[in-house]
Amino acid sequence: MKVALIGFGTVGTNFARVLHEKRRLLKDKYGFECEIVAVSDLLRGSVHDPKGLDIPELLRLVKETNKIEGYKGGTKGLDSIRTIREVDADVVIEVAWTNLETGEPGLTHIKEALRAGRHVITSNKGPIALAYPELKRLADENGVQLRFECTVMSGTPIIMLGIDGLAGHIVDGFRGILNGTTNYILTNMEKGGAYADILNEAQRLGYAEVEPSADVEGWDAVGKTVILANSVMGAELRPGDVEREGITKIAPRDIEAAKRQGKRIKLIAHAWRDGSMVKAKVSPELVELSDPLASVSGTTNALTFETDGLGAVTIIGKGAGGVETGHGILTDLLAIHRSM
Repeated sequence: MKVALIGFGTVGTNFARVLHEKRRLLKDKYGFECEIVAVSDLLRGSVHDPKGLDIPELLRLVKETNKIEGYKGGTKGLDSIRTIREVDADVVIEVAWTNLETGEPGLTHIKEALRAGRHVITSNKGPIALAYPELKRLADENGVQLRFECTVMSGTPIIMLGIDGLAGHIVDGFRGILNGTTNYILTNMEKGGAYADILNEAQRLGYAEVEPSADVEGWDAVGKTVILANSVMGAELRPGDVEREGITKIAPRDIEAAKRQGKRIKLIAHAWRDGSMVKAKVSPELVELSDPLASVSGTTNALTFETDGLGAVTIIGKGAGGVETGHGILTDLLAIHRSM
């Protein structure tokens, strides 16, 4: 299988490392062989070699120079669109940055790849949250797959569980913790910490961005809620359709009041069927201690699907991380391999 990587930041480099480290396992266990034939990154440059690129050399160049244009051999200078259109690749892995307002540049990348008859794997929430129904139709029309496991809960297989694992079931709704930053903050506020101090610590540890509003105001969880509702429940929601409230108004007295009731406050992503419609919201909720979600602490994520056949099905796992996302992309790649 030949792969073109669009984006070679944290996610792209971790996927490349995972692919290289597991090359023998993948061949022996799955009969799977894969070459990265092109990498195109807006900041780090691009290189293409139809015979396959030397992954350790690419990673060395990134570590030492933060560029890949010093790679010996191959064709340089192809931008992302030319890479997608001109490179002979079976799969385009789109791991550019996330933009929940426009979905760009990932949205254009994905459309170009699907129209070119290439399978697409993405970790980019923006395009999937904003345009999943359109992108799914485009993939079907061109006889290729669109896979996006890493857009929700990183490498924890929540999308595969909802679509494949629960195939034949009606998913009536879901409730979950889909943002590790807010869960980390709420967990430590319950231990007596102050919101501002905990947020600063989360930023220092890399759990929260320097500008944290996407997390603490609930936008990140909204994007993931839309992706799950549309892909698993057949909805056609957009982020603006989701009722949203973040955690910035939660004070220590609210945490203590919840404790006295034997409950915990969690930022809950919730979708449910209302007649023929699917509705969704993201907001802080009081969660009973008997609820599996109550015991999920720190940066861990969790989600409970409500189904007609199995009742409640809960999955708990890491919701972020470069290595975890790299493994999630590999999982999608193997799914495409099996189908081919």
